[in-house]
Amino acid sequence: MLDNIRKYVGGGEAEPKLNKLGSKEWENTKARVKKNLREVAKDLIELYAKRRSAKGFMFSKDTPWQKQFEDNFPYNETDDQLRCIDEVKKDMESPKPMDRLLCGDVGYGKTEIAIRAAFKAVMDQKQVAYLVPTTILANQQYEEFKSRMEEFAIKVELLNRFKTKKEQEQVIKKLKLGEVDIVVGTHRLLSKDVEFKDLGLLIIDEEHRFGVKDKEKIKKLKETIDVLTMTATPIPRTLHMSIVGIRDMSVIYEPPQNRKPVQTYVLEYDEEVIKEAITKELERNGQVFYLFNNVEQIIKKALDISKLVPEAKVEFAHGKMTGAEIEAIMQDFIEHKIDVLLCTTILESGIDIPNANTIIVENADRLGLAQLYQIRGRVGRSDRQGYAYITYRRDKLLSEVADKRLKAIKEFTEFGSGFKIAMRDLEIRGAGSLLGEIQSGHMEQVGYDTYCKLLDEVVKEMQGITVKEEKDVQIDINLSSYIPESYIEDSAQKIEIYQDIALCKNEKDIEDVTDEIIDRYGTMPVEVENLLEVARIKILAKNAGVIKVTQKECSVIFNLDKDMINLDQNIISKLLQKYGNELRFSAGVEAYITLKINKKDERKVVESIKELLNFIAVKENV
Repeated sequence: MLDNIRKYVGGGEAEPKLNKLGSKEWENTKARVKKNLREVAKDLIELYAKRRSAKGFMFSKDTPWQKQFEDNFPYNETDDQLRCIDEVKKDMESPKPMDRLLCGDVGYGKTEIAIRAAFKAVMDQKQVAYLVPTTILANQQYEEFKSRMEEFAIKVELLNRFKTKKEQEQVIKKLKLGEVDIVVGTHRLLSKDVEFKDLGLLIIDEEHRFGVKDKEKIKKLKETIDVLTMTATPIPRTLHMSIVGIRDMSVIYEPPQNRKPVQTYVLEYDEEVIKEAITKELERNGQVFYLFNNVEQIIKKALDISKLVPEAKVEFAHGKMTGAEIEAIMQDFIEHKIDVLLCTTILESGIDIPNANTIIVENADRLGLAQLYQIRGRVGRSDRQGYAYITYRRDKLLSEVADKRLKAIKEFTEFGSGFKIAMRDLEIRGAGSLLGEIQSGHMEQVGYDTYCKLLDEVVKEMQGITVKEEKDVQIDINLSSYIPESYIEDSAQKIEIYQDIALCKNEKDIEDVTDEIIDRYGTMPVEVENLLEVARIKILAKNAGVIKVTQKECSVIFNLDKDMINLDQNIISKLLQKYGNELRFSAGVEAYITLKINKKDERKVVESIKELLNFIAVKENV
């Protein structure tokens, strides 16, 4: 039964309406959501079909320069990175305009993929525009591109509000004349006065953070040129699998090598802890981000920290400063002239300072989970251990939502947590970036997981793939199979493991769940091993066309699915040849097979059941 149950995750605060399992009302709700999804998927499929028929520029195969350029990368690429780079290059070399979405957790190496794509475009004398949501990030990405391209005489320019009016005009003039190969900028790049001589590739960082008007301009640009959109908003595997075929996507699931998960502490604000955290980081010659989201009090806070840790050079930055002021402070921080940078949530947007490996967040209960996750991603971006101190005011009574949020950020410290964390904040936003303006009301009716399952069915239907409704397989054998209280005490975790086992579809899934259970809880007791054996029997039964396996005293009965299996005389002869008198067949409306067993030996019973199911499955597939 547990494989019919999905965790409910909704986008709003409203309580979901409860229905009985299998009730007509629930079926009607799912049907309504499916109808809505058909419309969403239809629009998407039409949009991407239109793009496929459009004619774009066909980039050349990699040049020897490209190999030399990529060999200069100082780190080892992960397998995921290499796969994503190949997918992007294949798109660029095809005659249809590329429109690929690249998803990867904070700091997973998306920029390197963008840099290689940009280099490839420039090798074909095409211009590249890199669009980012904030001026600070634009400055950082400009420096990164410039340093990587320097050796190859590629001209990189920056266009944002940090530049004076005169400097902006010069960059715009050079773009029009084709004297600039790559331009990195904010929404300033989308202004009417910006013209390119020959734009071939547009790279967009976090498109969902641009306004409606900007998105319209981006849409127009997308019609004829290659576009690579990048997002750190996690796209869970469930959604990724559902959308494959109607949207080109590359996902980096794997963290870079030598990276350690950020150690996260959620605690009441305590000056002694803060002092120790800053001192500890300074002792290893590192730097500290201090997030304080209160512009009015930020100067006072900077003075307080200076008194607390006199040896630290403290500076502050916030969104109300001029671009030049923020740029100067950030540059000083990058050059390690500052030890502790006190700042507001301007920190959220992709700033990369590998030497800053401690972050302190004050009044964290006021921030959203997605924000907290992105902010924590600012540290631990090198092979050094990163630390995050997520604090809230002493004696403050936290709301239930804030409490859950802080618990979640603490719980999900391992890599790729972005694919699990904050289902509400992150995954629904991820769904939005894939499906356009998603109608969250429909998602709330059935919950996120069921929404993804229905989307998967709709996409397959629209691609002409027949979706068979899976019949439930019942296993009722005399085997002590459950999770003992002494093994997993927490009831929520226990249900999660039960459901993970129930949702296994093949032997690989069972192996993965086994590894996870042992990793989290240690050596499995025999009852849990039996639970996994029952899951194996269920998978084999589905493959063999058996809908029920029941043990009665000295025999096991296998009820056959008449829609799936037809045992002809040839198969029956082979079964009798193998099992002889131990086997009996009963024809009729509900056909079944009875197998005699030795009920005293549990292990032997399990092996006999698996052996027979394997035999039927093989013979059926021959």
